This record gives sequence, structure tokens and C-alpha cells, in this order.
Amino acid sequence: MAGVKLLGFWASPFGYRVIWTLKLKGINYEYIEEDLRNKSQLLLHHNPVHKKIPVLLHGDKAVAESLVILEYIEETWPENPLLPTDAYERAMARFWINFGESKSATFFQFFKSAAGEEQEKAIKETVEILKIIEEQSLGEKKFFGGEAIGLVDIAFGWLAYWFEGTEEAVGTKLLNSNTFPRLHAWIQNFKQVPVIKENS
Repeated sequence: MAGVKLLGFWASPFGYRVIWTLKLKGINYEYIEEDLRNKSQLLLHHNPVHKKIPVLLHGDKAVAESLVILEYIEETWPENPLLPTDAYERAMARFWINFGESKSATFFQFFKSAAGEEQEKAIKETVEILKIIEEQSLGEKKFFGGEAIGLVDIAFGWLAYWFEGTEEAVGTKLLNSNTFPRLHAWIQNFKQVPVIKENS
């Protein structure tokens, strides 16, 4: 099998998406830590468009962008599938992954908004998105796809680890057991998955 390498950065939620997926799939890989202030020639050569991590190297192939990498891993190593086998359920999983990604600017606005009217607007919009995710995607399920962790959980994994830091920086707690009980329970379930617990 061609060697697998991952160019990443220790604090990146996007890099962790790939780490979790590789680990859940049981794929051996070499991790290469990048200095984002002094990017390596390896990174610049293999991701000349965005010049960002993560980048997956599989033999002589380079794949950039975390969600694209997840799809590549899923298709290249079909063992231990992280997307449903049913075509409709697979389409729905991709819909929610894309939904989450399309709302990243709103979450970022919540993080960087100044106190006052701008922050109130960002909080309101963020709460609306969390409500949609909880009610229409997660529902009553343990994980987004049912009883087992999948790619939707991995895509939303940053909520389990990085969103709390954002809330602390802003000084506003949005996601807790009272406001979003099912999302809060999902976070606890996600953190208890051995691979997630050991690689976070």
C-alpha cells in the first residue's frame, strides 16, 4: 500500500477531522506538524492553491481541504464505513456536512463580534443554526447517523472541543444541557468514543 502522510497543525479542528477519520478507519499514517508562520516547502508544493493544512499525501497524490480529504479516505478505504450504505441516507449525511460548513462564517462572526448590537445579532444567528442542527439533523439519535459515529459527527466534531473555547472568549454560553440538551448529550457521547478520546 502507498504510504500515507498528513500535514497538520496541533490546534486545527480541520486537521483533527482527518486524524479521527484515519484512526477510525485503522489506517497507518505519518503525521507531519507544520509551522504555519514558516510553512514548509512540502506544504507549499502539495497545496499551492490555498497553502493551508490539512493536506493528505497518499503515495504521489496530494489531497487538500478537510472535507474533501474525508471523502477521499472513505472512498479509498471502504472498510469501517463512515457514510451510510443507503444512497439516500448518504446524500442526507452529505447535506448536513455541507450545511455545517456553509454556516462557518456565522460561527466565526459569533467569535469575533464586538459587544453590543453586532454581538446580539451574531448570537441570535448562531442559536438558530444550533437549533436547526439539533432538531432537524441530530433529533433523538445518539450520533448523527444513528448508534455509531460517522462522517457527520466528525465534521461537527469541532463543536465538542473548540466551540466551548469560543464561548469563553465571547463570554456567552450558548450550548449547554438546558438550551440544547440533545446536542449537549451528543458532545458527551462523541467525547467518549475511544478514538476521539485518545486523539484530542
